[in-house]
Amino acid sequence: MKRNTLNKLIAVLCLLALFSCKSRKHLMVDRKPDTANAKDSVVLKNPVVTGTTSVAASTAVVKPSVITKTPLDSYKLDKLRAIRLKQVDFVTFSGKAQAKLSIDGSSHDVTFNIRIKKNQQIWVSITAVLGVEVARALITPDSIKVMNRLESTYLKKPFSFVYQYTSKQVNYQTLEALLIGNAVPNLLKDDTSVKPDNGNIVINGELQQLVYQLNIGADLRVSRTAMSNGAAQQSLQVDNSAFIQAGTKVIPSKINIDSRAGAKSIQAELHYTKADFDQNLTYPFSVPTRFGIVK
Repeated sequence: MKRNTLNKLIAVLCLLALFSCKSRKHLMVDRKPDTANAKDSVVLKNPVVTGTTSVAASTAVVKPSVITKTPLDSYKLDKLRAIRLKQVDFVTFSGKAQAKLSIDGSSHDVTFNIRIKKNQQIWVSITAVLGVEVARALITPDSIKVMNRLESTYLKKPFSFVYQYTSKQVNYQTLEALLIGNAVPNLLKDDTSVKPDNGNIVINGELQQLVYQLNIGADLRVSRTAMSNGAAQQSLQVDNSAFIQAGTKVIPSKINIDSRAGAKSIQAELHYTKADFDQNLTYPFSVPTRFGIVK
C-alpha cells in the first residue's frame, strides 16, 4: 500500500459512517425482538387562536376565545414508536470485515477489525496484505486519534475534523447508528412527515438545513438513509439490505454508503466475516514514542 494512499485511508477512518457491509450469502431470518443485555455472537462463514376575539362596538363585550386543535396523527406516532423499539440495543459490538473502499475514485482492499462501546468509543484496526496492521484509530464523541504505522505518525484531532467530508449534523451517534444499521437517532423526530408507501414507510424532515429522508421496510428496519445540504454541496446516502440474525440481534449484512462533500467522495463495501454483541472487549491504543505528531 502506497503511503499517499494510506493518508487518504486515514481520513476514511475518521468517517466510520462511510463504511458499507455486504455478505456473500443472504440469510433469511425470522424477525425477533431485540433483547437488551444479552450476549450475542455470530460467525458468518458465508456472510452474508389561534383565539379570535370580537368586540361589539357599543357594548365592548369580549366573546370567548375559539381554539382550534390540530388532530393527533395516530399513524405517525404509532409508527415512530414502533421504529424506535425496533432499533438494535447493545452494550458492545465487534466485527471483522473485508472492505473495498473507493476514495476520490481510487479503490483499495483492506481488512477492518471494529470494536464499539456504545456512546463511548469506536476502535478500528486496518490491516493490508498478509495481515500486517497499517493503521489504528480511536474515535470518541469528542476526538479522533489515528496511528499511521507505515509512516510512524500520529494524528489527534477534535471530532469536528470529520466536517471536511460531511455535514455538521453528523455526530458520533450517527457513526454508531450507521455501523449497526440503526436509524440515526435525531432523525426520528415527532415533527417529521411519516407516510405509508406500498407497505413500507417514508419519513421526511429537515434538521438545521440538512434535508433527510428515511425509507423503512415492512419489518420496520431502515432500508435507506439519505441526507443532503445543497448549500454546502454535501450528501450522504446509506442503503441497507440483506438482514442477518446475530444472536438475538438483526443487522444488515449489506450497507452501501456514498458520501460526497464538494470535490471529495468516498464509497465503500464492507464484507463482515464475524460479528459479536455484548462481549467483554479491550480498545488498545498506545502510541510508540518514536511516532511523530501530525499537525
